[in-house]
Amino acid sequence: MFWCALLVSIGCFLYPFSIHADPHKLNVVATFSVLGDLVKNVGGDAIDLTILVGPDGDVHTFEPTPQDDVILSKADVIFENGLHFEHWLDDLYSASGSKAKRIIVIDGVESIKRDREIDPHLWHDVANAMVMVRRIQDGLSMADPQHAVYYQGNARKYLEQLDQLDQWVLGQLEIIPLQDRKLVTSHDTFGYFCRRYGFQLIGAALESMTTEAADPSAAQMAGLVKKIRETKVKAIFTENTHRPKLMQALGQDVGVRVATSLYTDALGKPGSDGDTYIKMMRHNVNVLTEYLK
Repeated sequence: MFWCALLVSIGCFLYPFSIHADPHKLNVVATFSVLGDLVKNVGGDAIDLTILVGPDGDVHTFEPTPQDDVILSKADVIFENGLHFEHWLDDLYSASGSKAKRIIVIDGVESIKRDREIDPHLWHDVANAMVMVRRIQDGLSMADPQHAVYYQGNARKYLEQLDQLDQWVLGQLEIIPLQDRKLVTSHDTFGYFCRRYGFQLIGAALESMTTEAADPSAAQMAGLVKKIRETKVKAIFTENTHRPKLMQALGQDVGVRVATSLYTDALGKPGSDGDTYIKMMRHNVNVLTEYLK
């Protein structure tokens, strides 16, 4: 009993993005920070929320700890992205003995598949984030029917904000000429953004939809440099979850600007320009327009 209490105490210290458990509230886990913000906006004060992979954290390379076992074992509901984004979750769930209901929030969204990989980064299209919010609302309402009207009201208000965000993104990006809507990033994370908002993904330093891939070979980098020169890319973009040195070296090799980091697989730290989903999207669009217009 002492060690269990100690583990819980350590978990509360290590997880500043969790709320102290209230036995009268639904105990909810979200796997990563972007999803956690969507859940928070729907669940509001009716849930206790814990986020496993916090701000600036890389879900692809995340390694669960014993504290995560404790968190899942006490959960009522677990919200996950799906499409193997949280490749570690099945083992963690089994090891924890959790009985929580697992809800995949991207069900119903048309996924992108390239080179035998399915792209899990759906939230970069605001319309997809709205689908995720509806799934969250349904999941919370089923798990906690007495607060269903509350969840529905929160979701309705948040969906209005997201609809306004989507229209703002479309409007802001109009200042970028179509021939300059070209992206080169650290890893392949903007497929849905490109499909929704009319961009072309030229390439990524890591030719993969996960950051688990090994550093690129000299031949791969040479190929990317050739693509950048041939397509006359105006800037390349680093990410908040991936080390910038690789992209900075690429920028020097090809002679193009290296832009301010985009928020990709995680929100930014509290107080940053990307500490909520809406702020993250606005930041990314502002950076894109600054460097590509």
